[in-house]
Amino acid sequence: MPELTPDQHAVLREHATERPFSSPLNDEKRAGAFHCAGCGAVVYKSDTKYNSGSGWPSFWAPVEGAVGVTRDTSAGMVRTEVHCAACEGHLGHVFPDGPRPTGQRHCINGLALAFEPEE
Repeated sequence: MPELTPDQHAVLREHATERPFSSPLNDEKRAGAFHCAGCGAVVYKSDTKYNSGSGWPSFWAPVEGAVGVTRDTSAGMVRTEVHCAACEGHLGHVFPDGPRPTGQRHCINGLALAFEPEE
């Protein structure tokens, strides 16, 4: 597994959330793949990324089978947590207010991702 920075460890292993608009991946527009920073598994592709205005990298769908979801009540509300299916690292949350075709907004911490551009 890749060595994590303290901030990545806090997000992936302790379920922290990075500050909104703090990730350079929020503005990433190149074609490529977004990998889990915890294990390297491909979790999202650039063709599903969009600007949600939320301050975090957002996607309307993950790579099939790449993420799992769990019920999260940690913030005094019910949310759906998204985690890497391979290493179970916390990626972010999914909300039902995204664009077509899925209507989902996977609101993902940039610290939980590593971007690899297409060649």
